[in-house]
Amino acid sequence: MLIETLSTFPHMYDSVMGESMMKRAQEKGLLEFRAHDLRDWTHDRHRTTDDDPYGGGAGLVMKCEPIFEAVEDILGKEIVEAKLASTVEECRGISGGARQASSAATSTEVEPGEDTGCPDRASSAATETVQWTVSPSEDCLSESGYPVASPPGVSQSAPKIVFLAPQGRTFDDAYATELAAEEHLLFICGHYEGIDERVYTLADHVISLGDYVLTSGELASMVVIDAVVRKIPGVLGAAEGPIDESFTSGLLEYPQYTRPANFRGMEVPAVLLSGNHGAVARWRREQSLARTAVARPDLLERFAAAGALTKADHTFLDSLA
Repeated sequence: MLIETLSTFPHMYDSVMGESMMKRAQEKGLLEFRAHDLRDWTHDRHRTTDDDPYGGGAGLVMKCEPIFEAVEDILGKEIVEAKLASTVEECRGISGGARQASSAATSTEVEPGEDTGCPDRASSAATETVQWTVSPSEDCLSESGYPVASPPGVSQSAPKIVFLAPQGRTFDDAYATELAAEEHLLFICGHYEGIDERVYTLADHVISLGDYVLTSGELASMVVIDAVVRKIPGVLGAAEGPIDESFTSGLLEYPQYTRPANFRGMEVPAVLLSGNHGAVARWRREQSLARTAVARPDLLERFAAAGALTKADHTFLDSLA
């Protein structure tokens, strides 16, 4: 897998990607990682990547010009052009199409030739108006509100562009597995107050880690990258490693112990020392059920709704009450 990042602080990845499992994955040839500096695509002496927001307000907004230029150089102009031609025109409602917002109050109008800071994708018609609507058609958007399907002209195996944003789909183990099946991911990391909304026309995935705010998208991307890379076959030392873990099975993982068997009066459960593999398996299953019931009853409810509880599981859970 090839993973690339585009951000204003590429050296934030040095320690994370140069140590432990991430380093070993690269040494094994299972992962190739590249961190790109967004400032390399700026054209002023200060290498500016942000500016004041239209309409006023606190903070700075990341500009779209360097991001578009960077993606064109990293992935190829044809991918950007295909995304713009499909995503913008079909999902955002360009050129007076059926999906345009009905009210000018819910869109920003840009006349052809006006300096918008982004590539002008309007047709050559002199009277045409480009409208960036705030309520795209539902049939071409994911639950996060952004496109997920590859547009016409772009292969399903083409690189996928990932953003980290509060409005994205909540990240979980299933999402990590989905991303691990891709061959090439490019993470575009925001900073400051946010990113110019027009940049999201490039998105294949928009991810949220949860209901909290981080300093930068670099930090969030590191979490996603770590969760994804450990899903790649061969990255973890044990073949069963990514299977017998919390969330992967649908339950929280059972308690783990190692030597010594007795530490300051705290003893390892006797069943784990018995050599009875069947008894160990039953104990671990029951501990997973008990831990999930106490700490994450919502997970247990979903697990039960999926029909994954056995008769023995039900008997054990009833005994806990």
